[in-house]
Amino acid sequence: MKEKIEKLLDIETLDRNLFRGRGEGGEVASRVFGGHVIAQALAAAYKTVDDRLCHSLHAYFIRPGDPSTPIIYEVDRARDGGSFTTRRVVAIQNGKQIFNMAASFHIEEEGWSHQHKMKEVKGPSGVLNRNEQRMLIADKVPEKRRENFLNPKPIEIRDVDPPDLFNPEPTSDKNFLWFKVDGTLDTENQWAHHCFLAYASDVSLLGSGNRPHGVSAYSGDVMLASLDHAMWFHEKINFNEWHLYEMDSPFSGAARSLNRGKVFSQDGILVASVAQEGLMRPLKRKPNT
Repeated sequence: MKEKIEKLLDIETLDRNLFRGRGEGGEVASRVFGGHVIAQALAAAYKTVDDRLCHSLHAYFIRPGDPSTPIIYEVDRARDGGSFTTRRVVAIQNGKQIFNMAASFHIEEEGWSHQHKMKEVKGPSGVLNRNEQRMLIADKVPEKRRENFLNPKPIEIRDVDPPDLFNPEPTSDKNFLWFKVDGTLDTENQWAHHCFLAYASDVSLLGSGNRPHGVSAYSGDVMLASLDHAMWFHEKINFNEWHLYEMDSPFSGAARSLNRGKVFSQDGILVASVAQEGLMRPLKRKPNT
């Protein structure tokens, strides 16, 4: 898994504002995972910023990415101000945009502080990691989808109360998991912890909107896709350690769902917040013949 981590953020500099990343090696094998391109775009932006940490990013997924093709990242140095630095990043494959992102970086400043309290949930000790859970049910997955289902990931995930993926029942939109990088990141390179948390923040978030309706990516009655992604970094992060991802979905309608997330360190510090809108299109089942 160490090799997978290194490859993900191995962003090659082609020119002053032009970078290239690998398309393969992310969450799924058949397409570029959304968190993969967010992480690489943020890494490309960080290559153009000195001594400031990202505090927010806002991104749009435009086209599916091809994992067999490198991704070109073009960074626009929109502004270098006294307190804030702004970057815009466009990800390109085969001459077309597949993703774009705006990111803002801020100097360290003092100010008033408050946060919501972390919920008390079970884990991470005593909770199976996602790979172990999926091995137990892999035989239920069609063979053509099994590779994606079991594909090793650079993030270790432990779902607190995982739903039945194949026959889900309507339940609360509240959703919890524990996650951390599956390996070790240099604690001095805060930008790398930001990039991997950005990668991980796209995991399971879209599923929150599915839960009240008893559907999932494997139930065969819904088409799902991330449409956009927003993230705010509040505190410094050590993603070598477990973090709780608390998610919910306050709304779904018009074939879309809105999903939100809070990321807490294990000692209860709110380190990041996330929001994402996703496609949630009902599929008509074919009648039995």
